[in-house]
Amino acid sequence: MKQMIINGNHELTGNILIGGAKNSAVALIPASILANGKSIIKQVPNISDRDALIDILNILNCEVKLNADELEIDTVNLKNTLIDEAHSKKLRASYYFMGALLGKEKYVEIFIPGGCNIGARPIDIHIDGFKALGAEVKIEGNKYILKADKLIGTDIYLRFQSVGATINLMFASVLAEGKTVIHNAAKEAEIENIADYLISMGANIEGAGTDEITIYGVNKLEGGKITVLPDRIEAGTYIILGALVGKNMCIKNIIPKHIEALTNKLKDMGSNIKIAKDYVMISKVDNLKPTNIKTLVYPGFPTDIGQPMSVLLTQANGTSLFEETIWENRMGHVPSLNKMGANIKVKGMTSMTIGPSKLHGEEVVATDLRGGAALVLAGLTAEGTTIINDVEHILRGYENIDEKLRNVGAKIEIKEI
Repeated sequence: MKQMIINGNHELTGNILIGGAKNSAVALIPASILANGKSIIKQVPNISDRDALIDILNILNCEVKLNADELEIDTVNLKNTLIDEAHSKKLRASYYFMGALLGKEKYVEIFIPGGCNIGARPIDIHIDGFKALGAEVKIEGNKYILKADKLIGTDIYLRFQSVGATINLMFASVLAEGKTVIHNAAKEAEIENIADYLISMGANIEGAGTDEITIYGVNKLEGGKITVLPDRIEAGTYIILGALVGKNMCIKNIIPKHIEALTNKLKDMGSNIKIAKDYVMISKVDNLKPTNIKTLVYPGFPTDIGQPMSVLLTQANGTSLFEETIWENRMGHVPSLNKMGANIKVKGMTSMTIGPSKLHGEEVVATDLRGGAALVLAGLTAEGTTIINDVEHILRGYENIDEKLRNVGAKIEIKEI
C-alpha cells in the first residue's frame, strides 16, 4: 500500500508537461489485438492501468515491448483465452477486450470489469450493441461469454452517449460484414484518436467525433501506428492547481479546444489564465468568483474534472453549486475535504460549496481516481501536512505525479507503508 505525504501551501511555479491521455491509451492498447502483426502506440502514459492492460495482453500470448513511452504489440501468436477475474477487475477498461476479441475472434470469455467505485457503471449498453451485431451473450455469475458465428453490420442506437460503449462497438464492427452506424455516439476527442488508430490498421470509419459514426467492415486489419493525444483531464487537474497555488505555472503539451469547458469556467471565475497554441499559463488570484457547474457529455464540463474542480470552489468568494449528471458516486471525496476545513453540503448528486475556506492538513483516504486527485490539490493548498492513503487509485491515471509536482516546487513524496 502506498501513502502520499504533502506539505502544503507553497507557491508553485515552472512547467508541467502533460502526457498521453489515460482515457485514450486504455482503449488503444486493447484495440491492438484487432490487427494482424505489430502495432506501435507512442506517448503512452506511465500509469498502473497501462501495466494492467499489458498483463492481459500477456495472458492472450501477445508479444509486448515497452521502450520509454512507446509500446509495440505483436499479435501474431494471439491465443484467445479466458481473461480471469484477478486481471479484469483491476480496471474498468478491461471491458474493451470484449469488443476487440469479439470483433477479431468472434468469441470472448471475460469476468466483469473493475475500476473506481463512482457509480453502478452498467455495461448493458455495450451488451445490447453486441447483440444487435449478432452476438450471443451468456452470463455465468461474474463471467461474460460472448460468441457469434459472424457479425453483421447494423444500425445501433445508444440511449446514452456512452464513451465505453461507442468504443467497444467500433471494435466489434470494424471486422463485421457490411455497414454499421452508431447513432447517438459519444463525441470525445479520445474517440477520434482511437478511430485514427483503427484507420491506420486499414479500418474504414467515418464520423468519429460526431454523434453518428459509420463503420464499413473490412476482411482484416494489419499493424497500425498512433500517438496518444495529450491528456485533457491531467491538463485540467494541473490547470486548476495553478489557479489554487500557482505563479506563472505553465501547463504544456495541451490541445486548448479539448479543455474549453474548463478554461471558460475559470475565466468566468476571474482566474489569471493565458491560453496559447499548446500551453496554458496560470497564476493564483485573490477573490475568485463563485460559479455553478453541471457536468455533461463532451464538449460539456467533464465529469472527470468535477472532483478536482470542487477544491477550487472552496476558495471562491461565495456560494457555488455543483451538479453531477453522469456518475452517482462522485461525492466520495467530500467528507475528506470537509475534514480539511471545506464547507460543502451534499444532497444526492449535487453539492453546495460556501467559500472561501482555509484548508488545513489532515490524514485522508483516496476513494477513487479523480477524488484522489482532488485530495492532492487540497493538500497542496492546505496549511500543514496532508497524508493521503490508498494512493494506488491516483496512480491509475496520473503518470509520475509526485515528480511532476516536485519539479514546480511542491513538497510531496510517495512511500510504501
